[in-house]
Formats: sequence, C-alpha cells, structure tokens
Amino acid sequence: MKKTILVLSVPLLLSAHSMGELFDALKHHSQTKSDEMVIQKAKVAASQATANLYPTINLFGSFDNYSTPTGLVPVPPDTLVGLVRDPSNPTQPFSYNIYKAGANFSMPIFVKSIYSSADKARALQKSAKAKKKINLLQNEAIIVGSNASLVYLQALKKSLDVKEQSLLETQKTLKIKVDNGRSPASSLYKINDSLNQVSIAKNSIDLQKQKLISSIETLTGIRLEAPVGMQEASQIESGVLASLEPLQEKVKASRIGVKIEKEKLYPTVLAHGSYAFSSATAYNNAQDVNERYGDIGIVVNIPLLSMSQYESIAKSKIELRSDEIALDKLGDELHSKANMLQSSLPLLDNSIRLSHESVTNKQKLLEIAKVNYKSGRLSTEEYLRYEDDVVSAKAKLYEAKAEKWQTMMELAVIYANNIEEIVK
Repeated sequence: MKKTILVLSVPLLLSAHSMGELFDALKHHSQTKSDEMVIQKAKVAASQATANLYPTINLFGSFDNYSTPTGLVPVPPDTLVGLVRDPSNPTQPFSYNIYKAGANFSMPIFVKSIYSSADKARALQKSAKAKKKINLLQNEAIIVGSNASLVYLQALKKSLDVKEQSLLETQKTLKIKVDNGRSPASSLYKINDSLNQVSIAKNSIDLQKQKLISSIETLTGIRLEAPVGMQEASQIESGVLASLEPLQEKVKASRIGVKIEKEKLYPTVLAHGSYAFSSATAYNNAQDVNERYGDIGIVVNIPLLSMSQYESIAKSKIELRSDEIALDKLGDELHSKANMLQSSLPLLDNSIRLSHESVTNKQKLLEIAKVNYKSGRLSTEEYLRYEDDVVSAKAKLYEAKAEKWQTMMELAVIYANNIEEIVK
C-alpha cells in the first residue's frame, strides 16, 4: 500500500469558521439530505420485496341485484332436488338481491423471484449508501479546493496591495520630478496606468472570490468572508479504488436482475382462501335466508411458453453488460487519473520550492531596481517589469499551493479516504 504524505498550511488572515464547521454544515444541508432520500427509497424497495412473502388479507362487503333468482352459495345437486320436491315449500337460498360480507387471503408458498428481488433491492441499497459517501467526499473536496483557491486569491491580492503601495510611493517621488522638469510626464502616465492595472486585477480577484464563496455557500449554507484555516493532518491511503463501490454494487444488482427474469419462468406455488356470509330474501316465499360459504386451496402455475419473458431476460443481460462495461471504463479512467495525480505531487512540491526561491530573488531584484530607478539609471518600463515579476512569481507560488490541495482532494475521493481526517 503506497502512501502519499502531503503537508500544507495556510498562514494568512483567515475566517472565524473552521473546516470542521463547514464539513458538519455540509452533512445537514440539502445537498446531502437529497442523497439520504435516495437511500431511504432503496430501503423501502427492499422492504417491499420481502413484503411480498407475507399473506395478503382483505375484508369485503357487496350488494348484487340480479334479473333472475341467483343462489347465495353453490347448492349440491342432491340437496337442490330435495328442496324442489319438498311439498312444504321451504325457504330456498335463491334471491334477486344478495348481500355478502367476508374475507379472503392469498399467500405465496414458493415464488423464487421474490427472494431474488429482495437480494437485488439490498444490493441497490448498498449502492445508494456508497454513492452517498462518495458524493459527500466529492462535496468536501469541492469545499477544500474552493477554500484553497480563496487562499490563493487572497495571497495574490495581498501581493498586489504590496505592489500598489510600492507604486504609490514611486508615484509621489516621480510627480515631484515631473513638476520640477527633471523627468518626462510620460513616466508618470506609465506609473498611473500600472496602478490602474493593479486595480483592475484586484477587482477581477474579487469577482473570482465571490464565485468560490458562493460555491461553498451552496454546499454548506455558510457564507465566508475570508478563507478558512486548514492543514494536512494525516496521509492519503492509496491502492484501492474505493470510489468504484457504488457502480460495483449496481453491477451486482444487475446480475441479480438477470437471475430474477430467469426465475420468473420457474413454477410458482400459491395458497388462497375465502370466507363469505350471504344474506338475502328468498324468492320463493319472501323469507330471510342466511348462508356461509368458504374455500381454501393451493395453485401451482407452470409457465410453458412466454416469449415476452424471454425478451425480458435478453434485455436484463444487455443492461448487465452495459453496467459491467461502465464499471471497467470508470476503473480504467480512475486508475489512470490516480497515477497522474500521484506523479504530479512531487512535481508540485518542487514547483513550490522553486517558486519560493524565485519570489526571494525577484524581491531582491526589485529592491535594486528601485534604487537604480530613483537614480535615473533605469527606465520606467524596466522598473515596472520588476514590479510585475514579483507579483507573477508570487502568483505561481500560491497557484502551485492551491493546485496541490486540489490534487490531494482528488486522490482522497478516488481512494474514498476520510477527508475530515486528512484536513483539519
């Protein structure tokens, strides 16, 4: 098992919030609650599948009107003959209007597909749980990545503030020289234009910050005024592409789905029964008559030919193959991406180290350039290039740090690491 050790910190003016608060808010926000509803639906589907194994019991009541006298219950032939021949003309269980009340039930004794349907529902429930976990990690990664970008933009704006202050000091000195005729007015225009460009850049940074703040607010409901402090507290465990679990469970469910369609061709055994109390006025003597009637039995169904079911089996096999291909495709993509991200981490570390050195060197060169510019040994254009070089070097440094955080989060999602343990 390979391990990637990443150490990052944010030594800037930070928000009063913490990463823990953002992560907790995410868990209770609508983005995460919607995933929980998917799990609940899958749970109910599993319960519905097993519920089919229980008896179904119904109570009923009815009133029927007939155009000719109709029996309340079936009457055996020998009993019917006796009723017809009896000279006393007894009440016969036949009437024009019949009231009935009773109950009936049905229950599967052997329906193989029901058990498999329950297994499929449980597999889909596992897939939904795994999907919720991955979605949570992805949203946490977005929060961390957006916060890292906020840190980058804040640091970049701070460097622009330093540049702006430096230019303002130069502007004061240069204005005196221009007023005294010791320097051309064009030099002052160039400084003023450079200050304007700094303002434009800072305004652009503010716009980008609002988008990042909005993305965090969408996931957590918390609107940040400044980046949140964060540092890497533990290492990333790599090796197993755990983010494939939702699709792996879905493939299992599809495989069971093929089994279900095949099992629908198996014989089924069902039990059924009913009990009814019938009440009516006998047609032959207008006397009240009441009868009770019940039955119970077992039915065996054996499918012999069902072309539509054969087509359902073929369709389920195609769906299974489609899911298997999607799983293989995603596995290849994640494996390739993970290798790329792992390889980029040491390069980013090197970029951060080199950028630190570049910033130090550019700052020293700027200090020398200021002295030369004040003494007239350096043109305005050359001096401004040194100012730009410092900001550019700092931008690359902050950008490399933000990219490292984002790379780290992508790996955490791919390997389904606990981001809350990695980022504090």
